[in-house]
Amino acid sequence: MVAMYNIAGRQIGSHWLAMATLGTVFAGSWASTRGGEKKKEQGPPINATSKDEENFIQEFLKSAEAEEKKAKQ
Repeated sequence: MVAMYNIAGRQIGSHWLAMATLGTVFAGSWASTRGGEKKKEQGPPINATSKDEENFIQEFLKSAEAEEKKAKQ
């Protein structure tokens, strides 16, 4: 026989309480360990002497990344 408990005026079996408890614990632990948003990777700072040089370096890096993506496909 199953032990019965009165909850909110209804008879609830102990096996239902155990399943609800385990489900809540596992769902809570799963939700808390999912992680947050992925942060954008930031490279080392660009030490340029002028704004034009910094723009050139950034454009070069963008084109190099685009070529790398093309090569992977």
